[in-house]
Amino acid sequence: MTDDRVRAHVFVSGTVQGVYYRASTRDAARDRDVDGWVRNLDDERVEAVFEGPESAVEELIEWCHTGSPAASVEEVHVEYEEPDGESGFRVKWYEDQ
Repeated sequence: MTDDRVRAHVFVSGTVQGVYYRASTRDAARDRDVDGWVRNLDDERVEAVFEGPESAVEELIEWCHTGSPAASVEEVHVEYEEPDGESGFRVKWYEDQ
């Protein structure tokens, strides 16, 4: 890992479920070589963790404000944490806690 690796824990609200937001996030993360995961929450938000170079993570957070073409994002909340060694990027399902 490099010194500039960061971890962002992101919560996205709005119309973000049932509009390919998770799959689009996965694709956007992979395009930027960002590791982590994304999943739907019971309260209709989407939760994601992004880990990678600071510039790529920040670019992906900015992308989250628009998301997939069918999404209507109202808010993106970001909490920064210590990197945890995520590898690859995946969509988590409800049973993937």
